[in-house]
Amino acid sequence: MSVKIRLQRHGKKGKPFFHIVVADSRAKRDGKFIEKIGTYNPITNPATIDLNVDAAVKWLNNGAQPSDTARAILSYKGALYKKHLQGGVAKGAFDEAEAEKRFAAWVESKESKVQGKADGLAKSKADAKKSALEAEAKVNEARIAAAQAQAQAAEVATEETETPAEEVVETPAAEGEAPAEA
Repeated sequence: MSVKIRLQRHGKKGKPFFHIVVADSRAKRDGKFIEKIGTYNPITNPATIDLNVDAAVKWLNNGAQPSDTARAILSYKGALYKKHLQGGVAKGAFDEAEAEKRFAAWVESKESKVQGKADGLAKSKADAKKSALEAEAKVNEARIAAAQAQAQAAEVATEETETPAEEVVETPAAEGEAPAEA
C-alpha cells in the first residue's frame, strides 16, 4: 500500500482551507484518510499552518511520500529537518539531545522570521492608513479653502450689487399715486 502525505481541500469557493492528511494514494482527494496531521490556511498573511511535526516525521520514517505542496509545508515547519537530524542520530554523528537542541534553535529562528514578517506587514498597513488619513485631511483643507474663497467672492458680488441700490432714494407716495423713483 502506497501512503501519501497530501492536502485535503475544505472551505467554500474562493476561500480554501486544507487539512494535511496521511492517506492511501488510491483514495480520492477529499475522501478516506488514515490520519490528520495538521491544517493549512493560505488565506491569512502569512499563511497559517498547524502541524503535528512528530506525527509527520513518524509517517516520513515509515515511507510516506509527501506531495509537492505538502513537502513545501513540511519543510517550512521543520518536519523534514527533524527527520534529517534523526538520521544523523541513527548514524551516530551526534546524540539525541544535540539533535533536539539544533531543532529548537532552528524553530526559534524560523518563528522570529515569521514574526518579523507579520510585524512588517502590520507596520506597512498602519503607515498606509496614516498616509491615507493625511491625504484625506489635505483634500478636506483644500475643499474648505475653496468654499471660503467662493463665499468671499459671493459676498463681494452682493456688496457690489447692493451699492447702487443704496443711492436710490425712495419717497413715500400718497394713496392712489404711483411710486416715484428718483
